[in-house]
Amino acid sequence: MKSLVIIPTYNEADNIIPLVQEVFEYCPEVNVLVVDDSSPDGTANLVEELAQKEGRLFLLKRGKKSGLGRAYIAGFEWGIQRGYGFLVEMDADFSHRPADLKLLLLAAQDCDAAVGSRYIAGGGVENWVWTRKALSKAGSMYARCILGYPLSDWTGGFNVWRAETLKVIGLENIKSDGYSFQIELKYRTLEKGFKLVEVPILFLERREGQSKMSGRIVREALYRVWKMKFEKI
Repeated sequence: MKSLVIIPTYNEADNIIPLVQEVFEYCPEVNVLVVDDSSPDGTANLVEELAQKEGRLFLLKRGKKSGLGRAYIAGFEWGIQRGYGFLVEMDADFSHRPADLKLLLLAAQDCDAAVGSRYIAGGGVENWVWTRKALSKAGSMYARCILGYPLSDWTGGFNVWRAETLKVIGLENIKSDGYSFQIELKYRTLEKGFKLVEVPILFLERREGQSKMSGRIVREALYRVWKMKFEKI
């Protein structure tokens, strides 16, 4: 089955072209869809220029910045409509290593979703201050305790989903955005009885640009986890 790597962007002009080229270097069989939220730095223009020469690259332009979760849902829908069997979430800033992509795709052949995990044997994070590590681990522990599934990395965003899994979940049912989007997607997958496998990855600090993390995103995640617990999935 065909695989589509979905990369949401907002002001990632410094990263996006080198990242796409490195993805194709490690996994020449995949296609890449960049979902750009009208980046004022010209990210979309760079992708369009490369796409004219590179048939494996596509661009989906959105009219405004409306959050990570909405960007991924737009990308999932684009890929499902075009018959891709596997849909990959990947950050634009090199925090997710293209070198780990092959392992995730291989793992996805034998399950319904493969999650890139920083917190199992063989995984890890690099160049993070201790406060950020603590926040990330606490987020996964918080979700694990409330939602009741023994997943090690709830908040990570380097994941592979079977198209059929996403169809059953129902993308129209997903209410979260930002940090909690990753949690809700995994929770809905597990609640539907799908097999989810964690694959060790090394998570790096972004190469260029500024992090999109904010206090609002963290607060949304804390609130949404409790909402998920009591919602009918």
